[in-house]
Amino acid sequence: MSTAPLSGFFLTSLSPSQSSLQKLSLRSSPTVACLPSSSSSSSSSSRSVPTLIRNEPVLAAPAPIINPYWSEEMGSESYQEAIEALKKLLVEKEELKTVAAAKVEQITAELKTGASSDKKAFDPVEHIKQGFITFKKEKYETNPALYGELAKGQSPKYMVFACSDSRVCPSHVLDFQPGDAFVVRNIANMVPPFDKVRYGGVGAAIEYAVLHLKVENIVVIGHSACGGIKGLMSFPLDGNNSTDFIEDWVKICLPAKSKVKSEVGDSAFEDQCSRCEREAVNVSLANLLTYPFVREGLVKGTLALKGGYYDFIKGAFELWGLEFGLSETSSV
Repeated sequence: MSTAPLSGFFLTSLSPSQSSLQKLSLRSSPTVACLPSSSSSSSSSSRSVPTLIRNEPVLAAPAPIINPYWSEEMGSESYQEAIEALKKLLVEKEELKTVAAAKVEQITAELKTGASSDKKAFDPVEHIKQGFITFKKEKYETNPALYGELAKGQSPKYMVFACSDSRVCPSHVLDFQPGDAFVVRNIANMVPPFDKVRYGGVGAAIEYAVLHLKVENIVVIGHSACGGIKGLMSFPLDGNNSTDFIEDWVKICLPAKSKVKSEVGDSAFEDQCSRCEREAVNVSLANLLTYPFVREGLVKGTLALKGGYYDFIKGAFELWGLEFGLSETSSV
C-alpha cells in the first residue's frame, strides 16, 4: 500500500469579526422638582428652586431621578468606575440610597441586555433562506446546462464515505460539483461489514451506488482531530456503555484500535489517535469487501476502492488504493 500526498487542499476558517462594545458610563443627574410654569424653559440652565404652594413650605418633593447617560468621550471610563462614582454620591447624600440601589440594579440589567443585543442574534431560518438565495443567484442560475442535466438524472463517478464533522465536507475539500459524488456521512466515516439487520442503511446506500448508479470508485476519507476516533481510542468498550449509540457504532473499527495499541501503545494519546484515523479507513476498506456486489465489481474491474485522509490542520490530503484481485489457478 502506497501513500501519495496531494497538495493544494486548504481549509480557510472564517470567523466572524469581533465588534467592540462601547462602554457605558453612569453619572447621577439629580433634578430639582418644580411646579410647571408656562414661562419656564426646558433647558437645564433655567431650572428654578422649589416654589411655595399657598405660602406653605414644600415638605416633601418627588424623589430625585437618576438617569444614566453616555457619550463617545466617556468610552474610556469603565462601568465599574461609574458605579464607584455613584456609590460616592450616595455616601454624600444618604437619602438617595434606597432609590439609587434599585436604579443601579435596573441599569445593570439594561446594560447586560444592551451589550448582548449589540451583536445581532443568529437567526437559523434567515441564514438558511439567505444561503439558498445566494446559491440560486451565484450557482444555480449561472449554470443552467449543469442543472438541466441533473434534472434528468444522476451518474456520479464516486461514492464517498466521509465523517459528519462540520469541518470536513468532501464537496468543499475535493471541489466536487453537484452530480459528481454519491455521499454517505456518519460518525468517523466508518463502513460496517455486510449485515442486513444491524447496518441495513449503509448496505442500501452501497448497493444503490454500485448496482444502480454504477459508480466507478468508492472512497473512504478519514480526517485529523476526529472526535469519533478519539472516542474509539478512549472508550473502554467493555459492554458497560455510557452512550446509546456511539460506542456500539465506533466498535466497527475496533481492529484499528487494537493494531495501534499493539504497535504504538507507548506513544502520546494524540499520536495514537492520528494513527488510528488512518487505520480505521483501512478497516472500512476491508469491510467493503464483505459486500458481494463490491467484490464482483472489483473482480470485473468496474470498481476501485480508495482510502483518503484530510488533515485540515496542515492543509494536506493523502490518497491510497486497495489492490484486489484473484490469483491464477494452479494445478498440482
